[in-house]
Amino acid sequence: MTISACRAVLHRFVALAGAEAWRERVAEIKQGCVPGHAGRALAQRHTLELTIERLRGSEAGPRVAAEREVVTLAADALALAGRLSAAGQVRLREILAAALRDTGTLIFLFQLLRLARLQRERGFAVSFAGLEDGAGFDLLLSRDGVEAELVCELVSAEEGRGVHRGAWHHLVDRVDSDLQAWLATHPGRYLLKMTLPHGLKAEPGSTAALAELHERITRMLGEDRRADHDAAAILRLDPLMLAAAQAGENGLMRDLRREFGPEAHLAVTSAGNGVFVMAARAGSEDEIAEAVQRRMAKIAPERLTGTRPGILAIFVEDTDRLEWRRLRDQLRLEGAVRQFMTSAEARHVVAVSCASRQELLGAAAPDAAEDGDIRYRNPSHPAAKLVALAPAVLSSL
Repeated sequence: MTISACRAVLHRFVALAGAEAWRERVAEIKQGCVPGHAGRALAQRHTLELTIERLRGSEAGPRVAAEREVVTLAADALALAGRLSAAGQVRLREILAAALRDTGTLIFLFQLLRLARLQRERGFAVSFAGLEDGAGFDLLLSRDGVEAELVCELVSAEEGRGVHRGAWHHLVDRVDSDLQAWLATHPGRYLLKMTLPHGLKAEPGSTAALAELHERITRMLGEDRRADHDAAAILRLDPLMLAAAQAGENGLMRDLRREFGPEAHLAVTSAGNGVFVMAARAGSEDEIAEAVQRRMAKIAPERLTGTRPGILAIFVEDTDRLEWRRLRDQLRLEGAVRQFMTSAEARHVVAVSCASRQELLGAAAPDAAEDGDIRYRNPSHPAAKLVALAPAVLSSL
């Protein structure tokens, strides 16, 4: 696709979403992308919107595979809009409107479009039953006379974390200037270890807990105390002994990750020759796979009709490539899915597939699933061995 054609696609997509709503949303996102951890996290969360906005005004065009995929998915949305009935177009615009307000993103729509393309490539005829007919499921797949219902569902990894990354980013931004000022009068290398038995949430009503933790950290440092603990938080300040503390932040973060494990939340503040590291953990292990399992148990009875085999396509959002690799390699997702398949709620589910942003925009990335998703077949479902459904349901591991 030429550069001018790419720009035309993106301009038409913005028009489909609503030019005024798009301008307001992009302005809101850019306003929130202030320097700091929370701003960078917001920019990452809204990668699709920011990429579209940048590319539609760019003379260079898409430069990497992820950008080309964004343009392709936008083109898919336009083609779908042209095929839908009037009612279907209304529902599509409702999805776009929801994506451009509050905490919404374009992820759901683009993942739905990607799933449709993926299933067509596997030999299925695909109809958007959710949009066209208002069905509880999203896609109707058919092949060789056999039909299956597919549900597209987003599950945020935050639902399984005791300490939300969003809350952690806001805490780090709050305390950063205080740490820099403290380092100016206390030069050296320090490590503040925090255990948060009750967690730290990025939810409405949780700002008080965030402010309280910030206040405790600054009070502890101001009083030159080395420890502070109660039922809500255990704080301990020690010298930072890692050799990488003198070798730059990249080496330091690598050693910290090795020291504290993949679930730890880490941040580094520097001032002059001083270095202050914060490392936080919840009181228990993250339960991201368990959050996926709970969501599947809820949506399977609600969104599948039970008259056809059902496929749950779960998109695990708000996870990074290392966490996604860990969920797969340690069989945490597989264990949760297999356990779900033994439940009564799974009786109409012939397979579950899982994907993340790695698959959505990084099909060639090292941590993306080879076939575009990870599939788990339910061997107890009567349709599990049907040859017609095999490309969509056969386990990929």
